Amino acid sequence: MISDASRPFIDASVPVLRQHGLTITKLFYANMFKAHPELTSLFNMGNQASGAQQQSLASAVFAYAANIGNPGALGPVVNRIVHKHVSVGIRAEHYPIVGQHLLGAIAETLGDAATQPLLDAWAEAYGSLARLLIAAEAEMYSTAGIQPGETRPMRVLDVTRESENVMSFRLVAADEKPLPAFKAGQYVSVAVDLPDGRHQLRQYSLSDAPGLDTWRISVKREDGADTPAGMVSNWLHQNVQAGSVLQVSHPFGEFTPNTEDEQAIVLLSAGVGITPMVSAVKRIAAVNPQRRVIFAHAARNAAHHALRADVEALKAIMPNLSVVSFYEDVEGRMDLARLPVWKREEAEVWLCGPHKFMQAQWLSLLHAGVPAARLHREVFGPELLDHLL
Repeated sequence: MISDASRPFIDASVPVLRQHGLTITKLFYANMFKAHPELTSLFNMGNQASGAQQQSLASAVFAYAANIGNPGALGPVVNRIVHKHVSVGIRAEHYPIVGQHLLGAIAETLGDAATQPLLDAWAEAYGSLARLLIAAEAEMYSTAGIQPGETRPMRVLDVTRESENVMSFRLVAADEKPLPAFKAGQYVSVAVDLPDGRHQLRQYSLSDAPGLDTWRISVKREDGADTPAGMVSNWLHQNVQAGSVLQVSHPFGEFTPNTEDEQAIVLLSAGVGITPMVSAVKRIAAVNPQRRVIFAHAARNAAHHALRADVEALKAIMPNLSVVSFYEDVEGRMDLARLPVWKREEAEVWLCGPHKFMQAQWLSLLHAGVPAARLHREVFGPELLDHLL
């Protein structure tokens, strides 16, 4: 990915990026959005306002530098990024803009320490990564049969309150054309135009089984209607009703539990992380209802337990489905010791939920003897690369 001449400069950058990464990325975003305000539609501006996006990029730059010689570690992350980029419509022409402002922010932050050989090395490294992403994204657009940024109008058939803060929206193609296939666990981007004029996209997992003539997304309302992080979810909760039309992307995402296998599977979720898990277990019920499935979910309390009825209904047709619920207000957080026993070295374990939940469960699972290769997690936000740091 990078020449022998440039490699020492990248390696030497690791401690520098650890120290100055956040400063670099704050400056990068500020300069890029000032020069190209149209790009704000491609970024989660709630994460920008909270600082999470800047921290995410700082972590990404550092992780890339620290693992540049380890394609085995970077490969799965690159695949995840490609899915996310295609879901929001990243184009090849965006990469030179990002590169220009990223290198400019490095030079401005490091001052005299940003020697020309160092900047040249980073230009080479960024160019190599950009070409890799552009090629992979072009292939994914082609396979999906769409253009970058393409969405289609979807009409809302019905709206269902699933819990205290989650509502489901069932969607059908407004043009009445067949919906593209998706795999359980994948997500779509929903594009909205907010009252302040901003165009924003957010990703929501498809929460019903594949193969239906409708799609369903289940959206958690982020508390605080005026907080940036909740802008889109609150808008959807407040404005969307049966008959509304939403602009929705093609399905993407690499978090796809193997629903067609015979081996036992463990699905662990918390909060709105239950959405891709419900899609997965419904698919398993359709193709192999005898399969052993351990389905555990954590919520604040029963009032915040979304899609519970969907899972409970499957017990009647899935004799080997074990369902365990954890309510933090009652018995505390999820405890692996309270789950049914399974062969640790055989079953795949899938995690989806808040970052701290997945961190804690990941460590508990490793301690319990589950091989790291058997663990999978869904990540949408700034924690994309934290396992590489």
